[in-house]
Amino acid sequence: MRTRHSTAARASNGALRAVDDDTDAIEPFDDVSEHGTPNHVDHANGFHGMNGASLESPERPGSDPHNEPLSPDDPFAPLPFNPYKGNRGLTRAWHAMKNSLAGFRVAIREESAFRQELTLAAILIPCGVLVPVDPVSRVLLLGSVLLVLIVELLNSSVEAAIDRISLERHELSRRAKDLGSAAVMVALGMCLMTWGLIVGPLVVRWVKAWL
Repeated sequence: MRTRHSTAARASNGALRAVDDDTDAIEPFDDVSEHGTPNHVDHANGFHGMNGASLESPERPGSDPHNEPLSPDDPFAPLPFNPYKGNRGLTRAWHAMKNSLAGFRVAIREESAFRQELTLAAILIPCGVLVPVDPVSRVLLLGSVLLVLIVELLNSSVEAAIDRISLERHELSRRAKDLGSAAVMVALGMCLMTWGLIVGPLVVRWVKAWL
């Protein structure tokens, strides 16, 4: 029994000496830092990747990213100077009114479709004012007629801009003009539907009373 205890004691003493020898063999490393703690070597030399390549973004000498000029396509780039936008206040309103009247004159003189729709409006607007309906229905009647004129003016402006670019036949030019014409047709259909739903029952009632 005594021999067994002495053997165990010698084994434990030998294990402790081996651990002490291993501890003495470990040398501290200056370039090892804990996770998340920056190393002083990294602060001095910067972070480097494989093969010594620097991970910092290179900057051109003399370039300041905050003062670089904006490209023309940048939404924050300043707009070019327009000499026709210098009017303010009543002067701007006066010139805008003159330009609007000039647009009406051009539309009446050059656009036959606008003349036809203007003639139709000259008939329907007095009827919309005199017909015995509630105020909301009256606004709908008059608004549908004015909407046709507005869409026709926009369509004429699109056609004029396309003709200004080129008078040759092109698929995109034809498509743009067809889309404008479709918008006019939708406005006319809306006007017809509005007048049919509001004035139609009144006309039927008047015809029945007349007969």
